[in-house]
Amino acid sequence: MRTDFMATQLADPAVAEADGILRKCVHCGFCTATCPTYVLLGDELDSPRGRIYLIKNMLESGAAPDARTVRHIDRCLSCLSCMTTCPSGVNYMHLLDRARARIEARFTRPLGDRWLRWILAAVLPRPGLFRLALRGARLVKPLAGLAPRRIRAMLAMAPGRLAPPSDGDLPQVHRAQGGRRMRVALLTGCAQRVLDPGINAATVRLLTRLGCDVVVAEGAGCCGALTHHMGREGEAMASIRANVAAWTAELDGEGLDAVVINASGCGTTIKDYGHILAADPDWAAPARRIAELALDVTELVQRLELPAPPKADRQGDREAPRLKVAYHAACSLQHGQKITTLPKQLLEQAGFTVMDVPEGHLCCGSAGTYNLLQPELAGRLLERKAGHIASLTPDLVAAGNIGCMVQLRSGLDLPVVHTVELLDWATGGPKPAGL
Repeated sequence: MRTDFMATQLADPAVAEADGILRKCVHCGFCTATCPTYVLLGDELDSPRGRIYLIKNMLESGAAPDARTVRHIDRCLSCLSCMTTCPSGVNYMHLLDRARARIEARFTRPLGDRWLRWILAAVLPRPGLFRLALRGARLVKPLAGLAPRRIRAMLAMAPGRLAPPSDGDLPQVHRAQGGRRMRVALLTGCAQRVLDPGINAATVRLLTRLGCDVVVAEGAGCCGALTHHMGREGEAMASIRANVAAWTAELDGEGLDAVVINASGCGTTIKDYGHILAADPDWAAPARRIAELALDVTELVQRLELPAPPKADRQGDREAPRLKVAYHAACSLQHGQKITTLPKQLLEQAGFTVMDVPEGHLCCGSAGTYNLLQPELAGRLLERKAGHIASLTPDLVAAGNIGCMVQLRSGLDLPVVHTVELLDWATGGPKPAGL
């Protein structure tokens, strides 16, 4: 793609990076076939190729983004399916991040949009505040029909009950069972700690059983993905630097063999820390070290080698491996981190019967805060995904990302559990609460 930036514009490292990405696009259109919003809407501007043109024009003009550009950029799920399909290596993720930061800095949204985005950015990354907000949502949920459209979407996502906070998520070291093979830091996250604390508990049980000291580092918290993808760079950078500082302290102390993440949306961002902080001379090197240590939990389990499952479920009456599992491939895992077959291989190794979901490359509609900011499109994607899953008649659904799990639970009459919970159960842990 030809670009026409002025030399003064290219002096800005962000614009120079965008220029390099834009020039790789050859307009082939392969991305349109795998873009969820283009599949739904058939609008060129709701495809990656169309959005690339909009971003190019926005950056070249130097003017404030217009409402049309913002509308189509906002509709992007950041699912990164286009990056899997692109034959030219266009880094759409980094281009989109630049565009969203520009929009956040220079576009004045309607008051309702500004309020909603501020609430999401303020509440979701803070577990205590998020828990309080969900308790309030449960009280007003019976009146959801009277609420504005987007508030209805938020109330619909509120779970009927909340599990109590887990002490295991507090800063500490969970010691390995038997001899220690590795020392790893676990991102306990933010929203996941509230919505499903059993995921972190299962991760700790499994990893300590496999010989890991699991460190919950003082000062580590939200990975920064939520605010980063909303273009709120100041808040995102604060979260990212806090994590880099916390894990670097552990790395320089007793040492770390890995930083393990069990929410793939977070993992995609943490693996990109080196790029995000590359221009910061004080943080670039430590951020790169952390990014190089980052592993999805399935990658770490593969390195540790999953033991053979016991003959029968410890609960007694049935063998866990006989269950049929529909595996939902989170976009951030398959497209963002390029981890595709490994979770399925581990589940099969644990004895489960694993089934691929048709159209598995398409997003379920969760996409961080997308199902709250774009509820209509997210609902259509969920309906499509739920229909494909139901056609398999599985016993349950497994996924590797809390956002996908919450989204799928709202559209399926099936248990939806994390992959690590099943691996924990199959190797001696308790039956997942979701079952």
